[in-house]
Amino acid sequence: MSDKTAEDYKALGNQSFASKDFPKAIEHYTKAIQLDSKNHVFFSNRSASYAGLKEWGKAVEDAKECIRLDPQFVKGYYRLATAQLELEEYDLAQATIKQGLAMDANNAPLLKLMGTIKKAKKAAATTAAVAAGVGGGSSSAAAGGNTLGGAGKLDQATSRELYDLEVQYKQSIREFQSVQVDLNKYQREQQMADATLTELEASPAVGAYYRSVGKTFLKSTRDNVLDHLKNNKEESVKKENDLTQKLKYLERRMTSQKQNMRELVSQSR
Repeated sequence: MSDKTAEDYKALGNQSFASKDFPKAIEHYTKAIQLDSKNHVFFSNRSASYAGLKEWGKAVEDAKECIRLDPQFVKGYYRLATAQLELEEYDLAQATIKQGLAMDANNAPLLKLMGTIKKAKKAAATTAAVAAGVGGGSSSAAAGGNTLGGAGKLDQATSRELYDLEVQYKQSIREFQSVQVDLNKYQREQQMADATLTELEASPAVGAYYRSVGKTFLKSTRDNVLDHLKNNKEESVKKENDLTQKLKYLERRMTSQKQNMRELVSQSR
């Protein structure tokens, strides 16, 4: 029988998590929970590990248990809202953020995540509204019976052109959603980098510091680790800006495609 304590398993879990070995991290945190099921941090850490595997439902469950055990632990609200965002439960995610802000009104990670949730919610609503604005199915268009905005039956040539436009439009929607997912990812990475930089800048200059290189950790200096994190953050910011510009371009493209479809139907009346 193992003589390890719950804190020992937590430390092992932290090592596995740092190496992005999320299944092993979950295994260690689970053992820690089995020894001490009242420690909210164990559930918070396991929630983060499930998030690493994109098992958002389990991440939600552990985050909720973390909050139940310690409602004052703000990170629990961040864990829960992040998972709810990934599940596209935008209203629930916003409600969770508000609960966390009630504990710490100026919590930077929560405030930034709230902005991310609002953007994702708006993008989802825009996509749904635009898609709903284009009536008729592509199959009926191909068959010459598509209707759009109350239009009557279209001739074969117009129907074929409308079908092609709808295919392009739906492809734009898929691209928009994909870019939005990537943008959310880089925004979350920046949140994590900001938190790490804040902690590191407050740490003493002298001490043992390590920098991750793939799945290994190399001993380094505090200044080197800071430079590495700042460089990574700069790259992430650039990617975020590029994705933001692509989203704007896709929004303009979808608007144009929708207008082209409406004009085509209008001309056929």
